[in-house]
Amino acid sequence: QVQLVQSGGGLVQAGGSLRLSCAASGPTFSSCVVGWFRQVQGKKGELVAGLSANGGNTYYADSVKGRFTISRDNAKNTVTLQMNSMKPEDTAVYYCAADAHSRWLLNHEPSQYEYWGQGTQVTVAS
Repeated sequence: QVQLVQSGGGLVQAGGSLRLSCAASGPTFSSCVVGWFRQVQGKKGELVAGLSANGGNTYYADSVKGRFTISRDNAKNTVTLQMNSMKPEDTAVYYCAADAHSRWLLNHEPSQYEYWGQGTQVTVAS
């Protein structure tokens, strides 16, 4: 069992930066793939960034490549999404998620992730 508690987010001007953090509890977190999803009302959740259990495999959506960085600290059971050069189209509710059935393969489907944070609103003002 893994529990995820998110922090960070809020309102930022276009071009600014925000950091989202996710603190995990549970003995299996370090063996899980982790991902950050975002969802705009009425649309399907989108995998923004994913990271394998050992940190060796990463994924970024084309829309955030070069601007967002996902990282994890398995000793502290945390995962972070650093968001730079933010754009109004980054506005969404962001969720951290963990896939306990994969250590390496980064699934893009939200349904593949068993554990979810509570969600954090990120708003980028133009």
